[in-house]
Amino acid sequence: MYEAYEEAVRAALAEARTAGSDDVPIGAVVLDPHGEILAGAANARERLGDPTAHAEVLALRQAAAKWGDGWRLEGCTLAVTVEPCTMCAGAAVLSRVARVVFGAWQPRTGAVGSLWDVVRDRRLNHRPEVVGGVLEHECAELVERFFADHRDTCG
Repeated sequence: MYEAYEEAVRAALAEARTAGSDDVPIGAVVLDPHGEILAGAANARERLGDPTAHAEVLALRQAAAKWGDGWRLEGCTLAVTVEPCTMCAGAAVLSRVARVVFGAWQPRTGAVGSLWDVVRDRRLNHRPEVVGGVLEHECAELVERFFADHRDTCG
């Protein structure tokens, strides 16, 4: 099963690499219960001027348009290169995905086990399975390189 998670995170990495030069390169894909990719996206907050245009939200929106009853993604997997923030963790819960798989942990803003654990809060009626640290080094390196390059060009 771990190989399937690696494949999903690799697909999310491919999406991350399509982010515009001003957007943090984070990618997400949504897979159907059979492991087929329904949707994928990269962060587009800067490009779209939209504070909700995180890769996870964009991918969940696209997948919901293709799958199920229009918004429930039961049985699906959300794979992301970086641990989702509170907004994206909430979107994963509300979309009813079966699992969230991600690469790099995000101790400053992560909401799937690091800083918060939104998706496994016992007060919620839906709690997806969580698998973190998949291809962690590759995922972290992509984001670290982005910030290093931006620091170099900004000053």
